[in-house]
Amino acid sequence: MDRNPSPPPPSRDEDEEAAAGGDCIGSTVYSKHWLFGVLSGLIQMVSPENAKSSSDDEEQQMELDEEMENEICRVWDMSMDEDVALFLQEFNAPDIFMGVLAKSKCPRLREICVGILGNMACFQEICVSISSDKNLGQVLLHCLYDSDPPTLLETSRLLLTCLSQTEVASVWVERIRENPAIYDSICFIMSSSTNVDLLVKVGEVVDKLFDLDEKLMLEWIKSGAVQALDQPQEDSEQQPVFRIVPCVLEAAKQVRSENPEGLDVYMHILQLLTTVDDGIQAIVQCPDTGKDTWNLLFDLVCHEFCQSDDPPIILQEQKTVLASVFSVLSAIYASQTEQEYLKIGKGKYNLPLIDSLIRVLQNMEHCQKKPENSVESNTEETKKSDLTQEDFHLKILKDISCEFLSNIFQVLTKETITQGLKEGQLSKQKCSCAFENLLPFYSPVVEDFLKILREVDKTLAGNLEEGFPSLKIQT
Repeated sequence: MDRNPSPPPPSRDEDEEAAAGGDCIGSTVYSKHWLFGVLSGLIQMVSPENAKSSSDDEEQQMELDEEMENEICRVWDMSMDEDVALFLQEFNAPDIFMGVLAKSKCPRLREICVGILGNMACFQEICVSISSDKNLGQVLLHCLYDSDPPTLLETSRLLLTCLSQTEVASVWVERIRENPAIYDSICFIMSSSTNVDLLVKVGEVVDKLFDLDEKLMLEWIKSGAVQALDQPQEDSEQQPVFRIVPCVLEAAKQVRSENPEGLDVYMHILQLLTTVDDGIQAIVQCPDTGKDTWNLLFDLVCHEFCQSDDPPIILQEQKTVLASVFSVLSAIYASQTEQEYLKIGKGKYNLPLIDSLIRVLQNMEHCQKKPENSVESNTEETKKSDLTQEDFHLKILKDISCEFLSNIFQVLTKETITQGLKEGQLSKQKCSCAFENLLPFYSPVVEDFLKILREVDKTLAGNLEEGFPSLKIQT
């Protein structure tokens, strides 16, 4: 079942009770009496006297009665209404759900209970209340060890909701830090799950955690490395060691074709990792990990994103993921450790990357052009609000692209430039675009490039100097 069923229409008796007004929850037509009945049924399901011990009965506990499932799913839908969510809170429904999660072996029931709590947590007052309950917090985090993908999905959704509330985010970060096993569980999901929805939501949780707390990110970066050092060689097959980067890469490969937004999330996780030295080392120190990361990102920018046959406006859709990808590639490229798989200076990767970077910069110029037939009546405030967000993300992408392009230009040889001119990556138009974006901040890089270009194609170098007078040599 892709989603919980929509609530059935109220019965005639319910309509009459709603009309009376005394049984309604807030301003809704939902019945308090009916809701009490459903919650009481939940309590009965996990009460000690109903506990089963035989294997046959335990198997039955794994299933949920169809009528009960329909009713609790109706509560799940109702809980999106703030009046209902507040009423559930007043009735101590979170404690009931905590009891179900602690005792029930039914995956569907556990999924629904976490889903209801996730809906309730969307309202700030309830989110603070749920987050302040230490016992409930531990039970919910324990759900991350569940083997049921729908339950994991709802748990991740609830965690992301709480981490997005500034009042309680630190509480959840600290709880997660105090439960190191969560690292292994999340890494296992990222490295082995084929459920794209789950991978995207777990990725959003990791991205949020790393964005909120650099200390936690550093702990997770080091966790796999420490485990690898402590683990005996002969136990490697029985006790897998999870390193954060390979797990993120595996998840990114899984969501790549099915969920562009999910890929964006995982690329941003990699970008966050490169903001600290330990994160860069976690990528480049292991040759296999470094090569896998480089190859995936190189393939994305050279063969998938912002291609020559794409309309320039596509850059608006891809600007955030491109910024992350170029940022990580640039960090690997500029890392002090000599990487054999990069073959820097030999031209294997330089020209395709130059081609991609310049194409992005060309498309950016198109996106930033004002429409010729723009409506004159727009106010200044409207114009500013329309441009602020787009300009902000495009500027980030431009800054990252220019820095990366300048790093590549610095290692170009005469042979590589000759090849680039022959294959079209360094035409007059593309060189002009590169110069326009690199000047004046990277003037020395451009000047050094021109010196080599004069040896290869003096005419082209002269034409570029004419277009950029500041580069002319004073004779």
